[in-house]
Amino acid sequence: MAKVTMADVAKYAGVSKSTVSQYINKRYEYMGEDTREKIKLAIEELGYHPNYIARSLKQKKTSMIGIIVADIVHRFSTEICRSIEDYCFEHDYQAIICNADNNPTKERTYIETLRAKQVDGLIIFPTGQNTDIYAKMIEEDYPVVFMDRDILGIEAPFILSTNVDSSFQAVQLFLENGHTNIAILTQPLTISTRKERIEGYKKALQAYSIDIREDYIISSEIANVKIALSELFQKEKPPTAILAGNDLVFLETLAFLQENHLRVPEDVSLIVFDNFPFAHLSNPPVTSIAQPAFEMGRKATEVLLKEINKESYQKEKIIYPCELIVRQSSIKKI
Repeated sequence: MAKVTMADVAKYAGVSKSTVSQYINKRYEYMGEDTREKIKLAIEELGYHPNYIARSLKQKKTSMIGIIVADIVHRFSTEICRSIEDYCFEHDYQAIICNADNNPTKERTYIETLRAKQVDGLIIFPTGQNTDIYAKMIEEDYPVVFMDRDILGIEAPFILSTNVDSSFQAVQLFLENGHTNIAILTQPLTISTRKERIEGYKKALQAYSIDIREDYIISSEIANVKIALSELFQKEKPPTAILAGNDLVFLETLAFLQENHLRVPEDVSLIVFDNFPFAHLSNPPVTSIAQPAFEMGRKATEVLLKEINKESYQKEKIIYPCELIVRQSSIKKI
């Protein structure tokens, strides 16, 4: 069966090819409702599928963007991706999602591959270890927005959250509940968010004149979190409160505490820095630091589309406040 062409649609609908082209590109300003209905019916009856590759070559635009996520396992990342996809759909764009696994080699490969596929722009949760390729995109004026993680020396739009202040508030809550032996656990300090959360932890202790114990500051691969916790709880003064740097660290911490029959919050108080699902339904309900993922995703996409469409915008770091949601896991039981 011969492939249906735009000319076939035009003939069937009794209009010109240019009118069909305008309809496909959603330029309805100069056509009546009856014309639109005729073209729509013709497309449906003939089973016409527009050649989007040819159209994108002609327009020098694919109406597609790429999202390179550092680790799709995090709830925060999936919420942002959902928000980006929703915004794209509302504005007739499509999003391709790639998971870099916090691996700079995978990240570089995805950047190069997506650009080769002519996506109009990128939203990147950066590993921070490919500064040459980030700088090259900026130099070439390629549309890109960086999400969640800051990179020193890169002048580009960044969508971030208040990691230092929020970590400070979490530790402050522990201190106000009588804790002084407070630990913080993160994954390895390769990215800005983890470093900033430790910075906020230290600032809170300093503000309350509490000595900073470096052995209470743990940065570990997820697979080794339980080992690190085992060593921590063998100390003469084990922690009575723990700030988990993200949801994956929290889950490992919770598993360790349960396996060692340590009760929350009677033996150890807990706070998780992340959009942890069902935190309010756990036993006890978990105090969490919630980041406004949906708002951050929408803003990132809004800024990216302005870049793509050459609209006026300010290349700046947009920083969103987090919310400390206090529940029973952080309240010390006397």
